[in-house]
Amino acid sequence: MSENNTLNAPTLNAIRNTRIQKLTELADKGINPYPYSYDKNASAKSLQEKYKDLPAGEETNDEYLVAGRVMAIRNTGMFIDLMDASGKIQIFSHKENMDIEKIKTLKLVDIGDIVGFQGTIRRTPRGELSIKATDFKILSKSLLPLPEKFHGLTDVETRYRQRYVDLIMNEDVRDTFRKRSLIIQKIREYLAKHGFLEVETPILQTTASGANARPFTTHHNALDMDLT
Repeated sequence: MSENNTLNAPTLNAIRNTRIQKLTELADKGINPYPYSYDKNASAKSLQEKYKDLPAGEETNDEYLVAGRVMAIRNTGMFIDLMDASGKIQIFSHKENMDIEKIKTLKLVDIGDIVGFQGTIRRTPRGELSIKATDFKILSKSLLPLPEKFHGLTDVETRYRQRYVDLIMNEDVRDTFRKRSLIIQKIREYLAKHGFLEVETPILQTTASGANARPFTTHHNALDMDLT
């Protein structure tokens, strides 16, 4: 993914090389680590709401397909925290429920990977709603680690320049962007409903204007002209 607050360049390179090796192992197994699509049929939030009254220790035969980013791996892959756009759900993967070759392939999954899981709903004795996985599919292999969980992504410059990492790591930032997107959508709908026409204005122009920030100059190769 991106810059880690606590890792230096040699360490990041070593991690990347290890993940590239795992990528090669997946290819050797005939697995495409970047498939075109995955037909999930449930989100973490919808499952949390639907089974909020499922007692601790209870299992169901209800099967679902979910997909999201791996945020934590515990007990050598037996428990995985999976986060999608709606929230988080735990994955329980065990050799009693999953083919042994699948279990071996699961060891090639890292934090930051996007993975799809298929399985039934259960609530652990400790009360954690989980999917008892019977199958999974790697949807996107991450070659760089996420910022470590304890310190998170705190550097302001990195957060602004690599906003995609900020959105992955910080729920409050994701919530702000969701609200911003909805506000802009509603404003556009209101104005369109009342006959207004949205017109785009140029981002680059020949004369700097309309801002307090110091302008920069760039060259437009196709037009052979300088713009600010």
